[in-house]
Amino acid sequence: MKVTRGRKHRAPSVSSLAPVSTKSERRAARDVVAAYHEARLAELLQQVGEAADRFRAGELKAFDADQVIFQYSRAAKELWKFCNLGEVVFTARMISEDAPDDWWERGAPNRR
Repeated sequence: MKVTRGRKHRAPSVSSLAPVSTKSERRAARDVVAAYHEARLAELLQQVGEAADRFRAGELKAFDADQVIFQYSRAAKELWKFCNLGEVVFTARMISEDAPDDWWERGAPNRR
């Protein structure tokens, strides 16, 4: 409790910050986010697999294959941040309403 000029001020109680979703809602939201994350990650990995196949067939140079791997790494990080750093119920709602589908492009290096 803080005292300022004879008046007592109380910090907000923790109970006033009660969760807005139930445990079962958060569990269901985690399932939605996990399924989305796995599906988008598989799509990103497909790009790497195709680049590796093209490299083995002599259709792609090593540096070009490396560029694909680099872009995968950046895209996978962006996807991970989206799926793991926000509030899970909000993220699941975003996925259900208008899921981002441009993860590969988000991993593209900035061109100068």
